[in-house]
Amino acid sequence: MTDPFADAAAQRPAAPTLPADHPLLRGLNPEQLAAVTLPPVPALVLAGAGSGKTRVLTTRIAWLLATGQASPGGILAVTFTNKAAKEMLARLSAMLPLNVRGMWIGTFHGLCHRLLRAHHQSAGLPATFQILDTQDQLGAIKRVLKERRIDEDRVKPKELQWFIAGAKEDGLRPHDLSARDEDTRLKIELYRDYEAQCQREGVVDFGELMLRAYELLRDHEPLRVHYQRRFRHLLIDEFQDTNRLQYAWIKQLAGDDVGGRFVPCGNAVMAVGDDDQSIYAFRGARVGNMSDFVREFGIAAPIKLEENYRSVGHILHAANHLIDHNRQRLGKQLRTAQGQGDPLRVVELPSDFEEAQWVIDEIRHLMREDGVPAHEIALLYRSNAQSRALEGALFNAGIPYRVYGGLRFFERAEVKHALAYLRLLENPHDDTSFLRVVNFPPRGIGARTIEQLQQAAREAGCSLHDAATAVGGKGGAHLVAFVAKLDVMRERSAGRPLREIIEGVLADSGLIDHYRGEREGAERIENLQELVNAAESFVTQEGFGREAVALPLDETAAATVDADAAETGETLSPLAAFLTHAALEAGEHQAQAGQAAVQLMTVHAAKGLEFDAVFITGLEEGLFPHDNSLSSPDGLEEERRLMYVAITRARRRLYLTHAQTRMLHGQTRYHIPSRFLDELPQESVQWLSPRRARAAAGGWGAAAAPGALVQPAWGRSGLGDERPAGLAGIPAAAPPSSSPPAVSASGAEIRKGMTVFHTKFGEGRVLAIEGQGADARAQVDFRRHGTKWLALAVAKLTPVA
Repeated sequence: MTDPFADAAAQRPAAPTLPADHPLLRGLNPEQLAAVTLPPVPALVLAGAGSGKTRVLTTRIAWLLATGQASPGGILAVTFTNKAAKEMLARLSAMLPLNVRGMWIGTFHGLCHRLLRAHHQSAGLPATFQILDTQDQLGAIKRVLKERRIDEDRVKPKELQWFIAGAKEDGLRPHDLSARDEDTRLKIELYRDYEAQCQREGVVDFGELMLRAYELLRDHEPLRVHYQRRFRHLLIDEFQDTNRLQYAWIKQLAGDDVGGRFVPCGNAVMAVGDDDQSIYAFRGARVGNMSDFVREFGIAAPIKLEENYRSVGHILHAANHLIDHNRQRLGKQLRTAQGQGDPLRVVELPSDFEEAQWVIDEIRHLMREDGVPAHEIALLYRSNAQSRALEGALFNAGIPYRVYGGLRFFERAEVKHALAYLRLLENPHDDTSFLRVVNFPPRGIGARTIEQLQQAAREAGCSLHDAATAVGGKGGAHLVAFVAKLDVMRERSAGRPLREIIEGVLADSGLIDHYRGEREGAERIENLQELVNAAESFVTQEGFGREAVALPLDETAAATVDADAAETGETLSPLAAFLTHAALEAGEHQAQAGQAAVQLMTVHAAKGLEFDAVFITGLEEGLFPHDNSLSSPDGLEEERRLMYVAITRARRRLYLTHAQTRMLHGQTRYHIPSRFLDELPQESVQWLSPRRARAAAGGWGAAAAPGALVQPAWGRSGLGDERPAGLAGIPAAAPPSSSPPAVSASGAEIRKGMTVFHTKFGEGRVLAIEGQGADARAQVDFRRHGTKWLALAVAKLTPVA
């Protein structure tokens, strides 16, 4: 890729210096030294993964103070987390004999809060203004809806919360917005009412902190000039993660708007970031801020921190080769002095279940044979829902684990809601489960109604379910309707397979519809759909059979007897057994505080972390890169940046796994490997399983003849001939079929690999074709309905262009 700064000639004024052997500068590489000792001019520092950017930022501040270029009160440094701010302050305290408490170092929200406290009158706020957290804000929004007598089914509070937050992130007040439809017009009105309520009560939410601080500087020139003169040095960490408003706030401190054009005022703004690690567009982050910064501040050439102190050569070569497929880059290449190390290990497994088992076997080998501590092993996945299969395998193997930055699968709120509904099918007198979902999704049953229900249940000595008819009024009517809904769901579940029971509950309870209206509801829906997979795997593994059915409450004699119940004569229905399994798995094997544990996390949560050994699982098209990203080049480039982040978390060992089949939405789906595996340099990859050659130029084994197999390298180190644990029984991959096309009932020629449309099942991909003429049939993987074999003489399949 062409470096856009290769021909730039940076003309920078001289800066004060310290002796080369000064303790502050000792051990810095040439690029780090250049960034630390940069003259007081605007600068962009492209800091690659593991290149020591935190050290550079901290040392830069210390150098400015030590050389007398700035006083502690003349520096403003912005970090993205409170943890990073505290770490920076701690390092500065160790470097210099000064009190750092008064320094303006913190997050965007923390610094804006400090600014608003100091100038609350100019900002139009009371001196005692309070900050609403996310839940408090949601409560305030619900009060607005109640005051306007707007039903929460018409305007979902969380959806309105998302709308308001998005507008504020873009710096927009209600009067700045235009209504494209009636729904948007109502949301704008409610945004206006919400603002008036917050102003009346003297409270601000997180978005308001940022927007109000920006407006304070924009609308009060004396204040703006004061802070421009005070903060001659501004340093911004993780600049690639800034949104529009955050960048606009920085510009208020570093220049002025003159005739619609930004003119810097001469302050030294150092933006430190990595455009290759910009992965938060869904939160409003805008990687384009880096290009805008270069243009608006007249950056001649960035300083590139390319020496990586974390990973071995093969890992960095793979990361460089992958990210070079992105076109919208400022450009850099990571390097290391630590040697090449082991190549990346790639393995294809028949199913997600066997993928998880193989990962467990390899973890045991790493811990037992190679002495890798459990806490230095990380399992990464694109979607939270993928953790369920891995958690189950770790649970069964008795390996302690910890889900970083999130909850274990069975502890996630949406999953617990679904399990509560399922428990009420088995036992309508389970008051704990009843209370959890009686008003979730919201159905107009308030705290007062629940108090009356509990009182009625105590007086009658019965369950909440049975006391529902004793409560009067509107709330009582909602209670009766809820109990009736439960009874109907229970009746419908009788005689149905466990998978269908859960699918029915997810739909009839309203959980799926509720989460569709949330900003991050898609992930919650994925977790609920993964619950169907968990049930499907459970009935298969525990011997209930794929079509195990639930029994009516009074027909337990024929229920399957599980291993533990056989001794007591108790019987459990598949649903009851699954609920027991979920409770046990939720309650065990999560590592205790201080206990060594394998780390599980999404790739997003892994940013900023590093481990000796990393497994990136589920590398399949539609999963990683995710389906949602494939509709636009920008989306695909962000997915590739996400893969780059995942790769660069590993220090010594990196494993990449993918499965031929994976349970999705309760059905087995067939997958092709992720395109990202195509984009890795083959000299840095060791294949631990047979892989199909691809005919496309530059694809896997491109030099091989179409249909040829590349011989597997079975040894773990590439030196032995031992077949790795977990691969026993995996059939050798068959050459791609060269079967001729068949003709569907629509008259169209159908070929393998073609995308087709079916009037009932929708869009799908043809996986295989068998037979000829009237006996021809096609195997098609439909996105919403799983894989099906269709007789082409009957099925009217239409090719999709």
